[in-house]
Amino acid sequence: MAKVKEIAVVASQTRLGDDVYSMWIKTKEITAQAEPGQFVDLYTKDGAKLLPRPISICETDKDKGLLRLVYRVVGGGTEEFSHYKEGDSVEVLGPLGNGFPLEAGGKGKKAFLIGGGIGIPPMLELAKHLPCEKQVVLGYRDALFLNEEFHPYGDTYVATEDGSSGTKGNVLDAIREHGLKGDVIFACGPTPMLKALKAYAFENEMECYLSLEEKMACGIGACLACVCKSKSVDEHSMVHNKRICKDGPVFKAEEVEF
Repeated sequence: MAKVKEIAVVASQTRLGDDVYSMWIKTKEITAQAEPGQFVDLYTKDGAKLLPRPISICETDKDKGLLRLVYRVVGGGTEEFSHYKEGDSVEVLGPLGNGFPLEAGGKGKKAFLIGGGIGIPPMLELAKHLPCEKQVVLGYRDALFLNEEFHPYGDTYVATEDGSSGTKGNVLDAIREHGLKGDVIFACGPTPMLKALKAYAFENEMECYLSLEEKMACGIGACLACVCKSKSVDEHSMVHNKRICKDGPVFKAEEVEF
């Protein structure tokens, strides 16, 4: 799969709330190659900001050549993106990283799709493509976003830290409260959530695939800014780590150490 760098055009942008934005961009070639779990790099127009901003792929419309990016404003780069309007241009590189293994959620399986915070968006594209029975569990600090868009693809459960919606607590609290069972876990979110899910999967003898969220710099595996501990030795650095942008962001749970 070849990476493509091009000038894309913004098709639309809406604010979902709490500094979370949904932007559709026209990029036919990248969209045609994109798989659930991958990401793209967006470049700002500010010459002082040399490094791109990695953003996970939320959805694709391959017929129209459209790619959806749902992101949270956390700095100057994403603040710039939040002001883009229909017709604006943006430089994009992708698709990057590896995606979720769809074969692990084949027919006859019962899967958990678990997203936490800004790790929720990439789970939507996965929900559209997995052929098995799906249970979607979404974790938020407080305000919800995207949750209703999962309803066509599986039973959807919500957990909030403040208890304002769904289960009070985290995604595992929601799983236990509703007595949910499954064969395989696909998850993306903050490290504490992924660490807990790895332990839960081990205890329940489940397959588990984790998409790691870390701050990336180059997005192509050259700079070693986004490494995680691993059982195997990385051929690039010759130490026990993996480059999340290059070797991931999706890993089988037993490959990574927290």
